[in-house]
Amino acid sequence: MTTSTKTATGTFGVRSWDEGPWAEDDGGRKLTHARVTSAYEGDIEGAGTSQSIMWYADEGHATYAGFERVTGRLDGRSGSFVLEGRGTFEGGVAATTWTVVPGSGTGELTGLRGTGGYRAGEGQAAVPYRLDYSFD
Repeated sequence: MTTSTKTATGTFGVRSWDEGPWAEDDGGRKLTHARVTSAYEGDIEGAGTSQSIMWYADEGHATYAGFERVTGRLDGRSGSFVLEGRGTFEGGVAATTWTVVPGSGTGELTGLRGTGGYRAGEGQAAVPYRLDYSFD
């Protein structure tokens, strides 16, 4: 049985970003791989570690996909869960949609389901997020 849907909001900040080239063509288009750590505040309290692959059409336009493991607390429950993220970077803004990977919740977050995301300006220190979630 699924419980009612709730909404988690707050902010996160990037603590480290390590991005390097993977492949590049003669036209300057490239694939990169990034390892990122983040700190979450608000309804999600904790830390995230992600790995993403990005394809840059040029320096100002990218499409990306990756996974982030978030460890901490949500709705007074502790544990971890994995977010699948997909998005674009254009005009200095990253727009990302999240889906909680089914079955990824641990501890008191077992059975977590949800979707959400964020919009972040380049260099933004505190990025607002939203996650609409429920528990099985």
